[in-house]
Amino acid sequence: MMTTRAPSLLYKSNVLPVVTIVFAIIVSWYLGAIYLNSPQLIDRYQKRGVDWSFSQLAQDSWSMERAVLPAPHQIALELKKTILDKKITSKRSLVYHAGVTLSSTLLGFLLGTFIGVSLAVGIVYIITLDRSLMPWIIASQTIPILALAPMVVVVLGAMGITGLLPKSLISMYLCFFPITVGMVKGLRSPDPMHLDLMRTYHASKAQIFWKLRLPAAVPFLFASLKVAIALSIVGAIVAELPTGGQGGLGSRLLSGSYYGQTNLIWAALISAALLSATLVTTVGYFQKVACRRLRGGQVFSQ
Repeated sequence: MMTTRAPSLLYKSNVLPVVTIVFAIIVSWYLGAIYLNSPQLIDRYQKRGVDWSFSQLAQDSWSMERAVLPAPHQIALELKKTILDKKITSKRSLVYHAGVTLSSTLLGFLLGTFIGVSLAVGIVYIITLDRSLMPWIIASQTIPILALAPMVVVVLGAMGITGLLPKSLISMYLCFFPITVGMVKGLRSPDPMHLDLMRTYHASKAQIFWKLRLPAAVPFLFASLKVAIALSIVGAIVAELPTGGQGGLGSRLLSGSYYGQTNLIWAALISAALLSATLVTTVGYFQKVACRRLRGGQVFSQ
C-alpha cells in the first residue's frame, strides 16, 4: 500500500509540477547555452583548424570562462564561491551585498507603506484629495525609474545626503503606488448596506474605519504589499547602479558588466530573485497571521 500510495501523493502534491518545470528550465538553459555560445567557439575552431563534434561543442559551451550565457552549474559554482566560500563581511560576498540591498529595500518599503496607506485614507475620506491627488499619483508612475534614480542620487549627493536614504527613496517611489491603489480599493470595498447600518447606530468615522473599512481592506493591503516588496527590491537595485562600487547587488551587476563577468551577473540576479521570494513569502506569513486574528480567519482566508 505504501509503494502505490507514494506516487499518487507525489502527483497530487505541488512537488511534481515544480520539479517538472525546474527540470524543463534547466534542460532549456543548457541547450540555450550551446546555441548562444557556439558562434564564438565555432569561429575559434575554424581559426585553429580544429575538427569538432557536437559533444565537444557542448562541453566547451558549458565551460567557457566568459560565456554569453553561462551554464547552470557555472552559476552554481559562482554562487558557492561568492556565498559559501567568502566571509559575510567581505565585499566580494554576495551575502554582504544582499544585506546592503536589503537594508535600503526594507526602509523604502516601510516608508512606501506609510505613505501609501496615509494617501489611501486621505483619498477615501477627503473628496478633494480623491479628485486632485489620485491622477497625480497615477501620473507619477509614468516617469522611467532608470531616468529618475540617477537624478535623485546625484541631487541628494550634492546636498550631502548619501548612503541609505537616497536608495530607500527610490524604493519608496516604486512601492507606494500599488499600496495606495490597493488600499483605496480595500477601504471602499465594504457593502453600502453595512455602512448604512453603522451610520444607523451612530458610529463615528473612526469607528467605521477601525471596525469596518480597515478589516475589509486587509486582503487588498497584503496583496499590494506582496507586489510592493518586490518592486522595492527593484528600486533598491536600480538606485545602486549610479553609486558604483559602494555596495549592493546593483553594484555587483555593474561590476560584472564592466569586466564581462557574466557568471557574476547571473549569480547576483539569482541572489536578488531569492531575496525577493523570501520577502514575499515573509509578507505572506504575516498575512496568514492577520487573517487568523481578524474575524477568526473566516473572512480573510486568501
